Amino acid sequence: MASSPFLGIAASFTLLLLSLLLVRFFPLTPSPPSKLFTAQELAIYNGTDNGLPILLAILGSVFDVTKGKSHYGAGGGYNHFSGRDASRAFVSGNFTGDGLSDSLQGLSSTEVKSVVDWRDFYFRTYIFVGKLVGRYYDSQENPTKYLKGAEAKAARGAQLMEKQKIEEAKLPSCNSKWSQEEGSEVWCDNGYPRLVQRPLEMAITGKVSKRCACFNEEELNQPGLEVYKGCDHLAKVCRL
Repeated sequence: MASSPFLGIAASFTLLLLSLLLVRFFPLTPSPPSKLFTAQELAIYNGTDNGLPILLAILGSVFDVTKGKSHYGAGGGYNHFSGRDASRAFVSGNFTGDGLSDSLQGLSSTEVKSVVDWRDFYFRTYIFVGKLVGRYYDSQENPTKYLKGAEAKAARGAQLMEKQKIEEAKLPSCNSKWSQEEGSEVWCDNGYPRLVQRPLEMAITGKVSKRCACFNEEELNQPGLEVYKGCDHLAKVCRL
């Protein structure tokens, strides 16, 4: 039997009525527009006033971290980040005086990448509320050359880290363990442990560092390979 057209009209009217009721009693809450902050304005939201949200900035992006009040509020372990942009401290670990700075001058590309990673963490975890006028954003909310430079340096750091990972995969790393009784120990299941310089480390961190890699006996005469102090030339296990 064919359905009545009046049933279709009645169903449509019912859906419309339900939609109006939902909007009436459960109105959509628009996302608040992003705001521009000056350093003085941001400083007000440092967690000392219980009536205000707690805000922090990283690379000029401002986030509401009130839901983490136990950490970011007065007396919390991360309160030094609240009410300011202390981008540098996210990697330097210096939470006093000049260490609580937004300047990344002198940091390596991987350290700058870590700061950018922290900013991405706040985007994922907390509420973005605006931008801080200053080093990273101008008064028109446009990114400055400093922000563009930091992001470009972070990208270079990511590329260098990936390249180093590929290079180091060509040389198997030593096994290692540590115990309070015996100290540190490195060993190779196949080959002999040698200290070798990380070729890209200077470009990545600005420092020279070495790692333990395993080499076959016929490879041990290569330049740049260092025997662990106190370890026999053909020992497979070295205690440090």
